[in-house]
Amino acid sequence: METKISATIPILIITGMMMAATAFAEIYKHVDKEGRITYSNKPLKGAKKLYLDPSPPQLKPKVAAPDSFPRVAHKVQQQRDLKRREILAEELAAEEKLLSDASLALKQSEANPKILRTSPTQSRGQVINHEEQVKRLREQVLLHENNIVALKRELVN
Repeated sequence: METKISATIPILIITGMMMAATAFAEIYKHVDKEGRITYSNKPLKGAKKLYLDPSPPQLKPKVAAPDSFPRVAHKVQQQRDLKRREILAEELAAEEKLLSDASLALKQSEANPKILRTSPTQSRGQVINHEEQVKRLREQVLLHENNIVALKRELVN
């Protein structure tokens, strides 16, 4: 049993030395003519050696708020949270209405392909083809759908 332990000690020492050697490898930074940066463990022509601190970064401890920091009473915070939920619910209802209107406009536009004209005061009455109009309406529908998803996510929080 003693021979097995004594045989593993040199293996552990060699492994530890190999790991330490890789931990302290030199790093070089090279910037070529086009401004591309290359990092390497081998020195390149014109590369600069970087001296890095091998110790891990220290995390700053969280500092408690000072006693003079304003605090909000629990009841006041609950009222604020309720008001926030009401506002989000109103925004959600408005977005759902806008989505409904945009979806209806998209369906009507897809069902009635025609060339549309903007008002004569805008860029001399530009002609908008049907594909452009459908594309704009689809983008509006997608925008309202994304807004609804975001509002629902916020309401869950």
